[in-house]
Amino acid sequence: MFRFLIIFVVIFTSIDLFAQELNCQVSINSQQIQGDKRRFTTLQTAVYEFMNSRQWTNRKFKPEEKIECSIFISFDPKTSGEMYSGTIQIQSRRPVFNSAYNSPMLNIKDNNLSFQWVEYDPLNFDINTFSNNLTSVLAYYAYLIIGTDFDSYSLLGGTEYFNNAQTIVNTAQSSNYLGWKSMESGENNRYWILENILNSRYQDYRTFTYNYHRLALDIMYDNLAKGRVEALKALKLLDKLHKIKPGLVIVNSLMDAKVDEFVGLFTGGQPNERIQAKNILSLIDPTNAGRYNKMNQGQGKK
Repeated sequence: MFRFLIIFVVIFTSIDLFAQELNCQVSINSQQIQGDKRRFTTLQTAVYEFMNSRQWTNRKFKPEEKIECSIFISFDPKTSGEMYSGTIQIQSRRPVFNSAYNSPMLNIKDNNLSFQWVEYDPLNFDINTFSNNLTSVLAYYAYLIIGTDFDSYSLLGGTEYFNNAQTIVNTAQSSNYLGWKSMESGENNRYWILENILNSRYQDYRTFTYNYHRLALDIMYDNLAKGRVEALKALKLLDKLHKIKPGLVIVNSLMDAKVDEFVGLFTGGQPNERIQAKNILSLIDPTNAGRYNKMNQGQGKK
């Protein structure tokens, strides 16, 4: 019995040491679909297990180190039988050092989700082979979540995972599914998101990810004023990107994720900080200019 207990403890300790990287919540909306909804419950469970049970990296993650993220899939009336059509929204978060606050990292809505799936079919995936559009889309976003998270802890630290996502994009070029190709109308698809991230011309985006989170947010518990100064420096990198190419899809996505955080962060800053932050953010993200203007109503704090 004692030997059994030792083996039991060792096994479960090993599981904790090699815990998967993601803690991904999955929600599916099938309100627009008529008929039996059971298959959507089955699909939700399958997507949840695919994201959370797979080992995406060769790194050791403790359970408390898992990356918090969520997936929301909404199906439209084109969904029929084994063919599914709709949207998928990806969000991820990152803890800030010495605080209970989680900083939003990604907020991407992908309007080009379509795939074929038979209920109870396993969601198999091979990074070097395109076999199912659903698993390719899910794996692509898993690597995007992980790459972005790693970039926030070390400069360009997520390159390996972005390269994995690039492999998925490459294998999907032979498919007829939308979202994977450069020639599709607009630049708000999976191809262009990753192209922007890996394009050396836009590397300031990834530098921002590191500087803003590691050099600014993570020091605010010990030195709020210095953290805000570093955050403003990081914003100036986004200003440089805007001058190179206004409306970059990765910058637009970043603003969707962080508008509330930016407003809250700089509202308590010094007048000069608030003015500079407001000017940069309003230029980059004019849709939310009214919200950024409210930062000037804050009271300066040392």
